[in-house]
Amino acid sequence: MSCLASCCAAATCGLCSSVAGGISKRSARLAYCGLFGLSLIVSWVLREVASPLLEKISWINTGSHTKAWFQMQAVLRVSLGNFLFFGILALIMIGVKDQNDKRDSMQHGGWIAKMIIWLLLVVLMFFLPNEVITIYETLSKFGAGLFLLVQVIILLDCTHSWNDAWVAKDEQKWYVALLVISVGCYIAAYTLSGILFIWFNPSGHDCGLNVFFLVMTMILGFVNGIVALHPAVNGSLLPASVVSVYGAYVCYTALSCEPRNYVCNGLHNKSQAVSASTLILGMLTTVLSVLYSACRAGSSTTFLSPPSSPKSGAKQPLLDGDDVEEGKDKKDKKDKKESEPQPVTYSYSFFHLIFALASMYSAMLLSDWTSSSDSSDLVDVGWTSVWVRIATEWVTSGLYIWTLVAPLILPDREFF
Repeated sequence: MSCLASCCAAATCGLCSSVAGGISKRSARLAYCGLFGLSLIVSWVLREVASPLLEKISWINTGSHTKAWFQMQAVLRVSLGNFLFFGILALIMIGVKDQNDKRDSMQHGGWIAKMIIWLLLVVLMFFLPNEVITIYETLSKFGAGLFLLVQVIILLDCTHSWNDAWVAKDEQKWYVALLVISVGCYIAAYTLSGILFIWFNPSGHDCGLNVFFLVMTMILGFVNGIVALHPAVNGSLLPASVVSVYGAYVCYTALSCEPRNYVCNGLHNKSQAVSASTLILGMLTTVLSVLYSACRAGSSTTFLSPPSSPKSGAKQPLLDGDDVEEGKDKKDKKDKKESEPQPVTYSYSFFHLIFALASMYSAMLLSDWTSSSDSSDLVDVGWTSVWVRIATEWVTSGLYIWTLVAPLILPDREFF
C-alpha cells in the first residue's frame, strides 16, 4: 500500500509539474480561469456531499441547523478561500506597468506554488468560526451585486464593439447582417416575452406582479430601439436588440426563481429541472463574463501603455552619404527600443479583482443568496433572487440608454 501511495503521489506531482510547466504567458489568463472553474466545481460538490462532515465539526455545528445551512457553509467557505486568493493577488499586482517589474513573473509563473496556496486557503477556511463566515456572507451580497454591474458593463462594451467592428468594414453585406441579427434578436425577445406570459400568468390567478415584470421588459425593449434610432444620438439597432433579448432572458431567470409554491410560477411542477438549468446557465454566464472581462482588460487598459511618440513629419530627401547616417540612426533607435521596458498588455490587479468578485457572486448563486429555503435541493430559488435579477435587467437598460444620451449631456467626455 505504501508503495502504491508513493507511486500515486509521484504521478500526481509529475502531472502538476507538467501542467504548470506548460502554462505560458499567453495561456496564464486561461489558467486562472481554469482555477476559478475548479473552485466552482469544488463548491458544487461540497454543497452536495459535505453536510454530514460539517455536522461533526464542533466549531461549525454550534447549534441546531438544517441541511441547507450546512450546504451554505460549505459554499461560503470555499468562496472565501477563493476570494482571498484572488484578492491577495489583486493587491500584490497594484501598479505593475511594465514587464521588467519582478511581479510580472509572479503573474505568469510559480503555478505549483499558487495551486498549493489556493488549496491551503480553501482548507483553512473550514477552521474559521461561524462569525467570520457570517461577516463574509453579508459582504458577498454587495460584492455579488457589484459583479452583476460589471457583467452589465461588459455586455454593453461587447455589443458596442461588435457593432463598431462590422460598421467599420463599410460593406453592404455587413450592414445587411447587422439588420438581420437586430431584427432576429427583437423577434426572439418578444417571442420569449409572449411565452413567459403563458408560463407565469396562469388563468384563474391574480399574477399582477409577473405581468408588471413582463410588460416592463417589453416596454424597455421598445424604448431601447426608439432611443437608439433617434437622429440626435449616435446609436445603432444591434446593441439595442442584444440588450433587449438579454433583458428578456434575465426576466425569465427571475420568474423561474420564484418560490415553487407560488401559484403564478407555472414551472413549479418542474422545480428540479428548472433549478438545474438555472444553475448551469448562471454558472456558464459567470465563467463567460470572467473570460470576456479578462480579454477586454488587455484592450481597455491603454493607460498602462507608454505615451505615444510624436508623429514624424514628411520624410526629407536624402543627400549623398545620408543613407549611411540614416541606417545608423535606425539601428540606434532599434537597439533603444529593445532596451526599453515593454508595457504589460492588461491590468493584472483589475484582472484578479474580477475573479474575486465573481467568487462572491458564485457563492450567492449556489447558496440562494443565503436566504432560507424549505428544500436544500433547490438552487437559486426565492424572492431575493427574483428581485436581484429584475434589478439587473432594469439597470442594464438604464445604462444602455445612458451611454446613448450621455454624449449629449456631457459632450466633453468619452463613452462607449
